[in-house]
Amino acid sequence: MGLFFAAGSPTTEFTPAEVKAGLFSALDKLGARRKVLAVPPDFTRMHSMSGQLTEYAWNYYGEALTDVLPALGTHKAMTDHEIQTMYGPTPRDLFRVHDWRNDIVTLGEVPGEFVREVSEGKLEYSWPAQVNKLLRDGGHDLILSIGQVVPHEVVGMAGYNKNVFVGTGGVMGIHRSHFLGAVYGMERMMGRADTPVRRVLNYASEHFAQALPIVYALTVVSKNAAGKLAINGLFVGDDAECFARAAELSMKVNFAMMDREIAKAVVFLDPHEFKSTWLGNKSVYRTRMALADNAELIVLAPGVHEFGEDPTIDKLIRKYGYCGTPATLEAVKNDPALAGNLSAAAHLIHGSSEGRFRIRYCPGGLTRAEIEGAHYEFGDLATYCAKYDPAKLKDGWNIVDGEEIFYVSNPGLGLWAYKSRFK
Repeated sequence: MGLFFAAGSPTTEFTPAEVKAGLFSALDKLGARRKVLAVPPDFTRMHSMSGQLTEYAWNYYGEALTDVLPALGTHKAMTDHEIQTMYGPTPRDLFRVHDWRNDIVTLGEVPGEFVREVSEGKLEYSWPAQVNKLLRDGGHDLILSIGQVVPHEVVGMAGYNKNVFVGTGGVMGIHRSHFLGAVYGMERMMGRADTPVRRVLNYASEHFAQALPIVYALTVVSKNAAGKLAINGLFVGDDAECFARAAELSMKVNFAMMDREIAKAVVFLDPHEFKSTWLGNKSVYRTRMALADNAELIVLAPGVHEFGEDPTIDKLIRKYGYCGTPATLEAVKNDPALAGNLSAAAHLIHGSSEGRFRIRYCPGGLTRAEIEGAHYEFGDLATYCAKYDPAKLKDGWNIVDGEEIFYVSNPGLGLWAYKSRFK
């Protein structure tokens, strides 16, 4: 087996017809299937173009596509409106909800010695390879895992088997993978295809998931010169090669290596996509390697009205706030609730500037007291949007009232780094 379709380059812009033809040609090579499960990302990855691919998979398989399981991870279930917006005419009754606390089975355990080795001795717990029970017990003869490859804070590059083991994963697997990434160091991970977390996921794929008929359909997406989303690459295959090819292209189109540091950055969070700091802190993760010491990061967040999407995690974020690595690790030692929700601890580490730069959040639905309670500075949304108008700014450097700022219209689409910070 291996690669069934692979095409793309930094200058390629697939038309919808070309994406459909590419996917169809890959599926032709798989032969007839009688019961297909699609596992696309959820609405928080609307820009991945995975909704269209899911729709095309339905066009191809028709009634043989029996289930669509959005890879929610810890996120909230999608609303009918979100499903319709993202997946178009794909029938609503095909969609299933992943419950990360209850609907999972464990395929096997990655040994603690392996975790110790890849984490350079920082952690030595074992890691359970957990998936939604539908993947193992649904009787499907094809599991089509759809997603985007793009730089990512937890695993280095998103997509591929993360969609399976985290997107349809369970409490322990999600917590421990997030914490591994945080403790190893986000700056050492982002923009790299080979990381400790990815090695753990690959171990699970090789040792425990060989019986699952998984085929990956991976997109690489960026904004073109006109500021519109474009698919630069499509890679379909059943092994690590399609991921490697997609990651290589993503690094060319999603990674901005900066010649100089940013003193002031303004990041806009689309209210349809970003409703929590759990997701909105991509504004922090993806720009942090480009920000100068004492820089200011201004986050325009009209849709943000909560911290965590999961109620337990929301409570923990409110309790501790983004207080930096040492304080968070100390809290993990002393508070069983945080120790039992390690992805929350990981998120607190990721979302802290470690005192190196200032983070000013301008939310549509959280108060000054809530933002300051989480150790961020507060900004009034209307005031800051009047000064830094998303409708007028262009991605990259801008001059506003004689001051130079760097603007990012969607942090989920890239990674920005000053070259001496990206070793």
